[in-house]
Amino acid sequence: MKKTFVLAVLLSIATMLLAQPPQAQDTAAARQFTAWLTAFNSGDRTTLQQYLQKNRPSEAARVDDELAFRQQTGGFEFKKTEESTATRFVGLLKERDSDQYARIVLEIAAEEPHLVKSLELRAIPRPADSAIPRMSEGEATAALRQELEKAVAADRFAGAVIVAKNGKPVFSEAYGMADREKKVANQLGTQFRIGSMNKMFTAVATLQLVQAGKIKLTDPVGKYLPDYANKDVATKVTIHHLLTHTGGTGDIFGLEFDAHRLELRTLQDYVKLYEKRGLEFEPGSRWEHSNYGFLLLGAVIEKVSGQTYYNYVREHVFKPAGMTSTDALPESEAVPGRSTGYMREGTGWKPNTDTLPWRGTSAGGGYSTVEDLQRFANALQGHKLLDAEHTDLLVTGKVDTPRGDKYAYGFLDGTEAGVHCFGHGGGAPGMNGDLKICPQSGYVIAVLANLDPPAANRVSEFLSSRLPAP
Repeated sequence: MKKTFVLAVLLSIATMLLAQPPQAQDTAAARQFTAWLTAFNSGDRTTLQQYLQKNRPSEAARVDDELAFRQQTGGFEFKKTEESTATRFVGLLKERDSDQYARIVLEIAAEEPHLVKSLELRAIPRPADSAIPRMSEGEATAALRQELEKAVAADRFAGAVIVAKNGKPVFSEAYGMADREKKVANQLGTQFRIGSMNKMFTAVATLQLVQAGKIKLTDPVGKYLPDYANKDVATKVTIHHLLTHTGGTGDIFGLEFDAHRLELRTLQDYVKLYEKRGLEFEPGSRWEHSNYGFLLLGAVIEKVSGQTYYNYVREHVFKPAGMTSTDALPESEAVPGRSTGYMREGTGWKPNTDTLPWRGTSAGGGYSTVEDLQRFANALQGHKLLDAEHTDLLVTGKVDTPRGDKYAYGFLDGTEAGVHCFGHGGGAPGMNGDLKICPQSGYVIAVLANLDPPAANRVSEFLSSRLPAP
């Protein structure tokens, strides 16, 4: 009787201990981490401000940015200590509102009061010991619907989702408002701005011209743009470098873009503004996302084809794929089905109108629908856009990226929990989208949102990790 009672008590204690969240080790750096996590997770402006003023005074003025990040993530769950010394703490965290894991690296001053010298949070792949169990298709789409309803109720998602298996939709829904002021609801046919997802179309167009023998991947940019001002760029950067973000050509956004945002109306306008700029690193030496590199690809397409970039992709990409609702008309032109993008401002949302370029480019900024993105995936896999050889060349990873996947030509190529997919996302204030094409399992996931990132990425990642493996 006594033994039974003692065993029951021990079992109860063990169960309670296992149920307790993990605790950071007791070092000065760990205590600072715990203090930060408590303040951050509170979601309370005064609490977070007081923490920052006391421990990170140089960041106190950025309390609203911290709060916006807290709203985006829902806070973090502490999972594991990886390193804990007197002045450095490294640990694993998981977002409360998504499956995303992150690593925090916090360093503090050795002397009292141990002010925070640096705090870095970086998204990482989900650890292998925390893999999400695969579900049946029905279970996965039911879980997705529940997740979407929760996100919409919390005002974290507004947009459209389509999931297809072997070309046939198995889930297609729209949520939230396309125009909050006019009370217009999002529909499956609503057009959303897609940011960098345009890069897929630019890459397809480039490979079409490669397939036709009009462009060589090993040729330098200067062969096609002979008057290009910076000779280092013209002679050292190849088409392959541009397609893989390894050319060192930099971005288009920043002070110069802000100053000329509404004057930049053609691809050539961008080239004139940036063509004297030098290389940021030796071409081919590393990967770094370059919007300007894809803008240059658009300029090359124009030079080689004799058409504007916009006319070329309409005729050679959108038309053969049956994409009737995808384009990049100037923002001044009314597009009846296009949603308004909303970016976070404090605890609410405001239209992103004042951040938009005059027109989308070959680097991004057009608009599409989830149905058109599914048609694009079908056309690509059915070799309506490129032959089999050049399709494989297009989507096969070539360069490692910091995310742990590989960059192909305008497509990301990766394998997660045994499932191989390729595609591309896009995001900017008030817009987010993602396309995943998983050839072995037969699934295509297209998600578009008219809210800040990662509204759409969260949805596609939630589903892609739960759908059945091939």
